[in-house]
Amino acid sequence: MAGTLCLPDGPATAVMILMSGSNYNHVYWDFPYEPDTYNFRQAMNKAGYATLVADRLGNGSSSRPPSVSLTATATADALHVMVQSLRAGLAGNAPFAKVVTVGHSLTSSTSIMEAIGHHDVDGVLLTGYSHVLSVPDVLGVISSYYPAADDPGFAGRGYDSTYLVTRPGARAADFYGLNPDPRVVALDEATKETFSLTEYPDGLLATLPGETSLMTAPVLLVDGSHDRMVCGAGFAACADSATLQATESPFFPPATRLRTYVLPDSGHAINLAPNTRDYHAVVIDWMKSVVG
Repeated sequence: MAGTLCLPDGPATAVMILMSGSNYNHVYWDFPYEPDTYNFRQAMNKAGYATLVADRLGNGSSSRPPSVSLTATATADALHVMVQSLRAGLAGNAPFAKVVTVGHSLTSSTSIMEAIGHHDVDGVLLTGYSHVLSVPDVLGVISSYYPAADDPGFAGRGYDSTYLVTRPGARAADFYGLNPDPRVVALDEATKETFSLTEYPDGLLATLPGETSLMTAPVLLVDGSHDRMVCGAGFAACADSATLQATESPFFPPATRLRTYVLPDSGHAINLAPNTRDYHAVVIDWMKSVVG
């Protein structure tokens, strides 16, 4: 697995592991266009936190094994290795006293799997996640996938037939809310990523009520108000932050001190919404509360 450790200008005792969801790679967290607005990694570094931006197996700069071998469980196991490596001192850097995992969509699930399997993190940020998935919309998004080998950007690069990507032009409807910047959508399309449906079955288990009831670390859950997949019918669960809090609180134990935030007008790709800096501010405030 490939990753990049970025340090703030001053000393850092806390690090955030950033891993993107099934349709994205490290670019989602380290977006190059108008970085003062869209670059989550940069915002966290400026706030004084180190970041490790990692690509899942079969994705980005990481190696590409046979796609049928990819699972959310394997990603969660790798995430655990990252957590322990950062605590021990990675690549010659001093050990980090605090480690927070940050997931998007599929990797929100793997962050949950790692947290309940090892209880070794100081906080978990979940984005593009809920217990009230809109199954028709999830299936609608899945219907926009096709073999990466058939896509102009991936053809001839040796991908096996079950590595998938979104069809050209599908991402705006799949992952965006109201009034996205068309230049952001175009760069998103140009940097889209491969994944395998074999990552979904065990990943979706983390959306079942019993899983998050086993968590003990503090949790911040962030969704976009127009996320067609995780906000339920008519986006009802994401009407505002209080509504999301009321919807999700029964699934998390008191030890998680669950905090929720709904980013207005955003879709599933919260990092790429025009107002994403409002979400950055909420994350930084939460980080101060859990790791200082």
